[in-house]
Amino acid sequence: MSVVLDALGADAGRLHPQLRRRFGASTAAGYSCVGRGVMDRVWHGPTWTLPFLHLGAWRNILVPHDGRDVPFTVENHAYVDSLGRESLSVLRTFETGPGRRDRFDATLVAGDPDADGRPTVLDYLGTHQHLAVDLHPRVLADGRLSLRSGAQRFHEGPVSFRFPLALSGVADLVEGYDDERERFTISVTVRNARLGPLVGYEGTFTCEYPEVVGDAVPASARPRREEARR
Repeated sequence: MSVVLDALGADAGRLHPQLRRRFGASTAAGYSCVGRGVMDRVWHGPTWTLPFLHLGAWRNILVPHDGRDVPFTVENHAYVDSLGRESLSVLRTFETGPGRRDRFDATLVAGDPDADGRPTVLDYLGTHQHLAVDLHPRVLADGRLSLRSGAQRFHEGPVSFRFPLALSGVADLVEGYDDERERFTISVTVRNARLGPLVGYEGTFTCEYPEVVGDAVPASARPRREEARR
């Protein structure tokens, strides 16, 4: 069982084979995925967005710094969480300056069907899973994977509410594979409907597939708190 491939269903067969391997990481498959590479560009919007980015960075949600040729790692660890859900961590680390690392954490689990009955992926953002975001996956004509964010809910202690997109942004992620360079490609843009682009990055990386899953995944690769609310 793979969180992303299961959501794609039969369309998963149209993914580039390297993407099928990358997103096939799961406890059943017996492997995780660790990527290392360089972001050609990490950027953010106007300076007034920085306070919000720094606030998000407090719990490893947003990257408040920019740069070019930024060393990058992404760790996808497959395990079953304390609620019995097949989970895939997404731990992105950007070395945005000498001795400075920005980290963007998320955890993927199976989501509920959307209004049209299509499967989704539920993306818990941050170290404490307090922001739950619906992801809508699809395979592009050239075999790349597209993930677009949708509805967002905020969960913190007794507080729970739907987060208005007017105060947030829509994320578009596209991953592909360059056969000539033998590297994965990635492009991420987060934009607000009224305010425009907020943050993003683009670059390339290679992957390894360690046979470290389930109970062997260290606590440092898991969120500090798991959220039952969706």
